Amino acid sequence: MKRATAKLIGPFAEMLSMLNVPAKGAVKDDLLEIKHDCGIVVLEGIIRAIGDFTALCKNFNLSEIEEISSPQVCLPGFIDVHTHMCWAGSRARDYSLRTAGVPYLEIAKSGGGIMDTVRKTRQASETELLKNLLQRCTRQLKDGVTTCEVKSGYGLTVQDELKMLRTIDAASKRHAIDLVPTCLAAHMPPPEFKNTPEVYLQLILDEILPVVQKENLARRIDIFIEESAFSLQQAEPFLQVAQERGFSLAVHVDQFSPGGSLLACKLNASSADHLEAGGEREIKALANSNTVAVILPGCSLGLGINFAPARKLLDGGAGLAISTDWNPGSAPMGDLLMQAAVLGAAEKLSSAETFAGITCRAAAALGMHDRGVLAAGMLADFQAFPCHDFREILYHQGKLKADKVWKRGVRIAP
Repeated sequence: MKRATAKLIGPFAEMLSMLNVPAKGAVKDDLLEIKHDCGIVVLEGIIRAIGDFTALCKNFNLSEIEEISSPQVCLPGFIDVHTHMCWAGSRARDYSLRTAGVPYLEIAKSGGGIMDTVRKTRQASETELLKNLLQRCTRQLKDGVTTCEVKSGYGLTVQDELKMLRTIDAASKRHAIDLVPTCLAAHMPPPEFKNTPEVYLQLILDEILPVVQKENLARRIDIFIEESAFSLQQAEPFLQVAQERGFSLAVHVDQFSPGGSLLACKLNASSADHLEAGGEREIKALANSNTVAVILPGCSLGLGINFAPARKLLDGGAGLAISTDWNPGSAPMGDLLMQAAVLGAAEKLSSAETFAGITCRAAAALGMHDRGVLAAGMLADFQAFPCHDFREILYHQGKLKADKVWKRGVRIAP
């Protein structure tokens, strides 16, 4: 049998490996490992070695050298840990009304709001949903996002939730990006169960989750804990049963009212997401847990509300990831780098903290330990920015994009 030979990619003017970044707490830029004039050796989609480019040329049996001819800064592929990218329709009307000052409840009563997306997603075929999702996946990959979580939650019936999860599964098999599916059937009580949310949660446990497990459509469960969705008392037994069945937990909490993150920490959820309304009690609980705090600046921008207290969370000792919440209603932008840069400026985050939030700490929020840093043995997911200095990337507030992206060592964008 012929021995596989490796490919060398480089040289990169600078490389941020994201090694040495702790899982939790504040991080200063001087902790970043910065390599110069280095290359990456890739074998079968995995990083085999990283080091001086010239030395790697001499020391490895290489099948190919993919030479980088202009100065580039290399970073791990970004990881977007909280999105709702599978949907049909548009909520541009809602957005226009909301920015003009019309309250959400009034928009909802006039036919808008999340139920507008639910109606359109229920009406859409799997073919239509798949086409839309694949287009969004392509945009993510061009923006350097090599791993992306995607939730269901706009079907809210057995048939339509499974339709969404099967669409996400189909997209994952057809697209180069890695998609991580999450069952968010407990997004909101549907109109059919408006007055009996507990009955709907039991329906999810009885009729949706068994099929999800049988078809391997998702290994993660989410629920929206809020006055307008599900209460803490309704959510806890639902999450406990899902956890007992082997699902990992990610929870929408503390968006408009606090307290939900305490339950997330109690149940050792992988992440507690939103946190705009979180206070000192919630920050302390997250800092004392292994639950990653996921901040969604796109939602704050879309709704015109305060950012979650990222600086306080980090100073308190929490692990912090940053994500887009890409959805048709509150967060239609879907640009991870731009949102992370804006959040970093507003919350006074170091470059190390911002980049960690969309690489290594984001990987931790998904429980994925094979990505998010550049090191031997990790997935060869990385990207290159057209600049000499890594600080240029956030300085341009998301407008400086990667012009080269590799997925498992194969250059796939642009």
